[in-house]
Amino acid sequence: MGTTTQSIHYPDSDGQPMAANTRQFEVIVYIKKGCDWLFLDDPNVFVAGDLLWYPVEGNNQLKLAPDTMVVFGRPKGDRGSYQQWKEDNIAPQVVFEVVSPGNTIPEMNRKFQFYERYGVEEYYIYDPDRLSLGGFIRQDGCLEAVEEMEGWVSPRLKIRFSLSPEGQLMLYRPDGMQFETYEQIAERAEQERVRAEQERTRAEAAEQEVERLKAQLRSLGQLDN
Repeated sequence: MGTTTQSIHYPDSDGQPMAANTRQFEVIVYIKKGCDWLFLDDPNVFVAGDLLWYPVEGNNQLKLAPDTMVVFGRPKGDRGSYQQWKEDNIAPQVVFEVVSPGNTIPEMNRKFQFYERYGVEEYYIYDPDRLSLGGFIRQDGCLEAVEEMEGWVSPRLKIRFSLSPEGQLMLYRPDGMQFETYEQIAERAEQERVRAEQERTRAEAAEQEVERLKAQLRSLGQLDN
């Protein structure tokens, strides 16, 4: 008796680590959490990192886990994997890959062919070791290279791409704000905490001064109790 579509198991893990080293991991988190922040208020944009994508029902060998993928038209929420036929057959429109030292040329070619074949509209790839940035956009059914990535604005995400003088990836929101690292967010939160504490201390000091003046006036008989 043949295997039915209903009995096919689609694993949530391919057994591979999310990142090969700390540098690659930090860049992946920078991109993924930045995209989360970008679409925080839009319930119909799903962002995932290192999530297996199965594009074809019935084939659990055909899969890939982009370092980050963005899907417009699908609700936020937890998923063990992205099974496209359960998602209104909507393919991720934007994917990012961060190259690790262990990625081979044949492997990266296979990823490109997968994304091209299964409907990705924008594909961006950053190499933190070679400090290089590339992009591809779908034209006439194929992924064509973006000639100049410096200053490029994603048609879907509306974010701007750049490299720092040291070659670090920098992404900018449509409002011009740069994507932040966790450390930058934590530092900003700490600065806000300190500012709030200073404001509270000043308010308490002012209140104490008012009470002192009131007490002084009462002692002089110039203020009713």
